[in-house]
Amino acid sequence: MASITPYSINVPDEQLKKLKQKLELAEFPDELEETGWAYGAPLADIKRLAAYWKDGFDWRKAEKHLNTFPQFTTPITVDAFKEDPLDIHFVHQTSPVKGAIPLLFVHGWPGSFYEVLKLLPLLAKTDKDAPAFHIVAPSLPNFGFSGVVKKKGFGLHHYAEVCHKLMLKLGYTEYASQGGDWGFYITRAIDLLYPEHVKASHMNLVFGHPPSFTSEPLQALKHAVTPYTEAEKAGLARSQWFVQEGSGYFLEQSTRPQTLGYSLTDSPVGLLAWIYEKLHDWTDSYPWTDDEVLTWISIYAFSTAGPAASVRIYYECYHQLRYGRTELEGWIPTVPIGLSYFPKEVSVVPKSWGRTMGPVVYEAEYAAGGHFAAHEKPEDIAKDLKAMFGKGGPTYGVVKGKAGY
Repeated sequence: MASITPYSINVPDEQLKKLKQKLELAEFPDELEETGWAYGAPLADIKRLAAYWKDGFDWRKAEKHLNTFPQFTTPITVDAFKEDPLDIHFVHQTSPVKGAIPLLFVHGWPGSFYEVLKLLPLLAKTDKDAPAFHIVAPSLPNFGFSGVVKKKGFGLHHYAEVCHKLMLKLGYTEYASQGGDWGFYITRAIDLLYPEHVKASHMNLVFGHPPSFTSEPLQALKHAVTPYTEAEKAGLARSQWFVQEGSGYFLEQSTRPQTLGYSLTDSPVGLLAWIYEKLHDWTDSYPWTDDEVLTWISIYAFSTAGPAASVRIYYECYHQLRYGRTELEGWIPTVPIGLSYFPKEVSVVPKSWGRTMGPVVYEAEYAAGGHFAAHEKPEDIAKDLKAMFGKGGPTYGVVKGKAGY
């Protein structure tokens, strides 16, 4: 594994000092009475978090904890951007189980490698009845402690290329994948581009579309005669809420990311409010601690590329002719997929819609949980992966010589 270097996070003291200075100079807007979360992140919450970030939060303690996990960096060259190799940061936890399954975990926005950490102890070791996994969780380019993309046009297929080349570089010529948020689309792009290598994919964000009689006649017939369950009706209502009330950020980030980037870069309070709103709105009453929130957001504040770079993925996705959302939400026949449904996800479609994306071999539906499932409900994601890939599961033994035992 040449050119793979162990990595420890070590934010320079000067950056910590600058953050504190900016927080000391922060000015806050007023707020209308009795608005709660309807207008966005409440003033009292942001003031409390900003004050704690300035005077109480211990980044060095958080940094020390993050550094207990095995992290590395390695250069990856994307074919269309050969002149600018990317230094990719990643967590790589190997299991003591010889036949453990290589699993690629792909985050999205506003996530990071931080999301995988609760999964690591649940998947690395196992008893005789459940499979174990070698877990690889990269910081995507422009995120966390990975390098910055310097030229326009870096689309979802390029993120997929980075992740795939990382797995090959680690010696995993066959592997499984897990993704949510942009990780859903990136793992789908991997399924489409590298089906001889990725042998099964699990996702906790589900899109799809109503089955069509022209393209999915059997599914369409079942869909036509089978009423939606109460959970599916609630899911459609949740999806509609997101479109109407929660998707304003999406339009800005997919059309004018540079304009937004000035605030995200210059104002730690602006960055805090922009992301904290999603941590609240996209989870299912998850009991966030202030330390969790500030660790999450500090990874953005101290990221190698800077927080503005992270939102460019939206623009690039919406301005690509190939490998965009429509194509990657459609039917991909070559890789079996597993889907987990959580009620406070931002898209909660009926199961018949999810089955239009490809050969669905595993489904699970939960009564609680939201968008950041690996962080919010790690036991559920771990349970689904073990059920899907374990003995008797639909993808048992799908990775040659790596059945998990």
